[in-house]
Amino acid sequence: MTGGDGVIDGVDSSSTVPPFEQVRSQLARKINDGSLPVGTKLPTVRALAADLGIAANTVARAYRELESAGMIDTRGRSGTFVSATGDRSRSKAAEHAAEYARAVDALGIDRQEALAIVRAALES
Repeated sequence: MTGGDGVIDGVDSSSTVPPFEQVRSQLARKINDGSLPVGTKLPTVRALAADLGIAANTVARAYRELESAGMIDTRGRSGTFVSATGDRSRSKAAEHAAEYARAVDALGIDRQEALAIVRAALES
């Protein structure tokens, strides 16, 4: 089921991933890849929940977590919008990656092993 006029791909009720996390991660991915550019107005919590066939509290939790991460802004009655911070997510990730590279160098860990550690962390 597609939600909010295609804002997200839907929620898989058979998945072990909680519905709020499915909504949060799909929105975060689309914000980060530019599919949802800065300033895009998101559907209301109730509208997206109705489109997805899930509880409004589930969508509200996803929106709260995205807002806490600075990826979206809620502007009262005006609605919820993709924040400019979402565009900076990639640069923040690059900064953290550079910090990780410095740390593994200081620890004397081989670059291939360092990459394996990151892959394992991303897959867990």
